[in-house]
Amino acid sequence: MSWKRIWAMFKARNYEFFRDTAAFGWNFLFPFLIIAGFGIIFGGRDFADFKVGVFPLPVPASAPIIADSLADTNLPPKFVTTSHLEFIGFPTLEQGMEKLQHHKIDFLVQLDAPGPRYWLLETSPKGYIVERLFQAAFLPDDGDFGRKETVAGREIRYIDWLFPGILAMNMMFSALWGVGYIIVRYRKNGVLKRLKATPLTAFEYLTAQALSRFFLLIFTLVAVWIGADLLFSFEVAGSYLDLLIVFSLGGLSLTSIGLLLAARGTSEEFASGALNFLAWPMMFLSEVWFSLEGAPQWVRDFAQLLPLTPLLRAARKIMNDGASLMEVGGDCLILIAFTLFCLVLSAALFSWNE
Repeated sequence: MSWKRIWAMFKARNYEFFRDTAAFGWNFLFPFLIIAGFGIIFGGRDFADFKVGVFPLPVPASAPIIADSLADTNLPPKFVTTSHLEFIGFPTLEQGMEKLQHHKIDFLVQLDAPGPRYWLLETSPKGYIVERLFQAAFLPDDGDFGRKETVAGREIRYIDWLFPGILAMNMMFSALWGVGYIIVRYRKNGVLKRLKATPLTAFEYLTAQALSRFFLLIFTLVAVWIGADLLFSFEVAGSYLDLLIVFSLGGLSLTSIGLLLAARGTSEEFASGALNFLAWPMMFLSEVWFSLEGAPQWVRDFAQLLPLTPLLRAARKIMNDGASLMEVGGDCLILIAFTLFCLVLSAALFSWNE
């Protein structure tokens, strides 16, 4: 094995990436836009999880209205002042029903009815919750509803929980397409066939590709983190070094998957389909966007087989709970084992021509 040849391929791949300004810029812009978007949407205190339509009101359809304007209506005051409810006025029942049927609102109430009259979709979970809130608003205030206890400790913002998932998702797409798709394209275009005529071995080539992509993943990760942190001031309860180690192991694991997919094949269309086949389950089942608590057991068991799951679990424990590297050692070992398995298998299956 020649480190000189590996270094030459490492530099060549990095030069190619940095000279492609469109791909280079998108690797930074895409995760930043997602983080910024979710920060704006979910970061404010005025975000409403449930939308309640009311009619008749002489206001433009879908225009949010303030609760004070509903004080003299037949709506219960406790319902009007309930947090996380957004009231939207409609001039007619027909306009409100159209929005309700298309799940653009969760609940619809008539204001000029002599008694409570409302509509909801039987299959809508949000509509069911709003109905219970509406009915509870008619109960007397002196009822025994139990004793309220507040949760002690630091409150974790949704954006703090989501941030590691966005970073990991960006690493996943960059690793899979930046390695798997590129090598297949090289093989199809005859680049690998020409490299075969050189003293470069398959192991040296794969090592250079893996190191290059790992360097770019960490470089992008640090740059996006610094830029997003300047805007949203993310709180890290654990060690930054431990967090970097976890993301590094995750980056190597995801890169090894790209190498395995690129070991054979000359069809870019098949490579793209195979990459999507692996990427989309990880994006939805590895808790990038939402928790799988309450999901069927077989779904949660299947999610444990995906390398993005231990990466996110370890990163969130360090960032949000202050866990040490030893406490997430099990997840780190899973990432290391997954990386070694894929690297050995990809080196055994790799072909320069087919």
